[in-house]
Amino acid sequence: MSRVASARAAMADMGGLRAILRLRPASAVRVLEYHLLVYRRSWRGTLFSTFLSPVLFLAAIGVGLGSLVDQGPAGGVPGVAYLAFLAPGLLAAQAMQTATFESTYPVMAGLIWRRTFVAMVTAPVRPFDVVIGVLMFVAFRLTLVGAVFVLVAVVFGAVDLVRGIAMLPAAVLTGLAFAAPIMAFSAAQKGDNAFSALFRFVITPLFLFSGTFFPITQLPPLIQPIAFLTPLWHGVSLARGIALGTIDAPLALLNLAVLVGFLVVGALIAGIIFWRKLVR
Repeated sequence: MSRVASARAAMADMGGLRAILRLRPASAVRVLEYHLLVYRRSWRGTLFSTFLSPVLFLAAIGVGLGSLVDQGPAGGVPGVAYLAFLAPGLLAAQAMQTATFESTYPVMAGLIWRRTFVAMVTAPVRPFDVVIGVLMFVAFRLTLVGAVFVLVAVVFGAVDLVRGIAMLPAAVLTGLAFAAPIMAFSAAQKGDNAFSALFRFVITPLFLFSGTFFPITQLPPLIQPIAFLTPLWHGVSLARGIALGTIDAPLALLNLAVLVGFLVVGALIAGIIFWRKLVR
């Protein structure tokens, strides 16, 4: 193939890619509206994860275990009560878990089990509109869950109200940084067999070893670089800096860049996979 023909083929591919990833905001809002209508009937099933989970975590680990950590010989984190250290990390971790669930089984249901996404693209809705609409609903769920967590943290004295509200967007962005690539992963599957491995070997280790419960500097030196590469660590770092008033501008910009990068790249890949699943 000549260079001219190769250039033309590349331009055609780019044009096709732009068509695949073209967004109709009104259609994406319609997808969001559908999910909100469904959630209006199913919200009772999320009461435990939304309301009781933050209370139990902060009471058992932040207050119970935290009192022992603060009284220990090392005193936990110097100058910071363990409850105050833990709360922003738990907020980011809960955002990760909420986003992961919303991006796995519901996506599989929309594509294969209930095929609601298949029905959507028969209307003037593009596959990328579906992706963005789902991400908008995930952002709504993350905001709701995060707001409840912040209120509970304020009641427990882990953070003041102003800083609690300020770290909420960081938690939402952290969840979206997981939701987009996991949505792409879910769309590429033919069944839900891989989801248990995802939760067991990816989400749970990240929950434990990405700075939620202790600084990652306490990890073995070989593991620390891996933790630095995870979006959860960047979300925890950003939320904790806001909550404790120790925000560092260059680090915060790095945290934001990594989280936005995961979100954008994941959404683009999800758009391509959704198009292949729903149109081709």
